[in-house]
Amino acid sequence: MGNSNIIRRKGLTIGLIVLLLLVIDQVIKIEVKTGMYLHESIRVTDWFYISFIENNGMAFGMTIVNKLVLSLFRIFAISVVGWYLFRQIKHNARTLWVVCLALVFAGAIGNLIDCMFYGLIFNASSPYYVSYFVPFGHGYAPFLMGKVVDMFYFPLIVTTWPEWIPFVGGDEFVFFSPVFNFADSCVSVGVILILLFCRKELSQISFKRK
Repeated sequence: MGNSNIIRRKGLTIGLIVLLLLVIDQVIKIEVKTGMYLHESIRVTDWFYISFIENNGMAFGMTIVNKLVLSLFRIFAISVVGWYLFRQIKHNARTLWVVCLALVFAGAIGNLIDCMFYGLIFNASSPYYVSYFVPFGHGYAPFLMGKVVDMFYFPLIVTTWPEWIPFVGGDEFVFFSPVFNFADSCVSVGVILILLFCRKELSQISFKRK
């Protein structure tokens, strides 16, 4: 009974963590989408800007595959991660490992929500006006075709490539140039923590039923 209660409390805690992360992610995105023009940038410091962009692709604004294919892959991947996370909680896996999986799970869901619903509930963003809510189904894109909202930009180093470097000599160099969102951060932090502190669990991953 004691072990069952521990597992139940752990499951509840992880569920609350995922829910909290999703709420934070969506509040930030909705505030940016309904409060800023597309491509508007607010300087916080020399190395931190709130820059509103939207993308059709993967984390950090990358675009590799077709939008619909990517959305369907996200649903499949999230289903697998969610099932595996549930199984790890059920088997009372190490707390750090479960929390890391929850970070990845929450971040993936956060961006999927944009793809699933933002095209249905918002009008299209524009550099000339601020986006707003519309009646459900009257937005800028069909189900699964919404754009992901990104806003965090950290140009930690802004310089130019030396002239002697072929092809890019004299061009501007920015580190770190991708614009990302809170959900991307959750996934990245979860993956980094897994690689640093959960390599044992990572090497023992199995999808067989037990």
